[in-house]
Amino acid sequence: RSKKTFASLLTYLITPKHITLEQGFLYVRVISANLNGIRSATNKGFLNWLATQNADVVGVQELKAQAADLTAEMQNPHGMYGYFHYAEKKGYSGVGLYCRKQPDAVIVGLGIADIDSEGRYLEVQFGNVSIISLYLPSGSSSEERQTVKFQFLDRFWPRLAELAASGREVIIMGDWNI
Repeated sequence: RSKKTFASLLTYLITPKHITLEQGFLYVRVISANLNGIRSATNKGFLNWLATQNADVVGVQELKAQAADLTAEMQNPHGMYGYFHYAEKKGYSGVGLYCRKQPDAVIVGLGIADIDSEGRYLEVQFGNVSIISLYLPSGSSSEERQTVKFQFLDRFWPRLAELAASGREVIIMGDWNI
């Protein structure tokens, strides 16, 4: 696809959301994009498109890269701060968050070794707001992978319950592989 087609497709598929949080009247523009490989997406114009979006936070999924594979521009494009959770396996999954401002805290992973080895969860916190980039396993390729997906959901549920009980405002974006 051409760079123009890529940008048009992203603009069509990803409608930025303005979220009003009642406490503090915070207005945040967030965008989520499944990149299907950050290097490929960059070559097709993703970073140029990103520069035109005026987003506060951008969640990305399917990095399919390690830290050493990212250029300085991929790590911190156009004045944004980049945070990433890479999969241990090269060329596999991984999530990231680009933030216009530096967060108060960054949480990489869920603290569950087999899930964290696949780079599926990244959270940034700004005051009482948590913003999460999530990439759930797909269960469509086999019964075994469907079992993996259900196991992920069973072990992810306590984190969702913890967030719900915390009193924090929470935005979860990502590829849920429904």
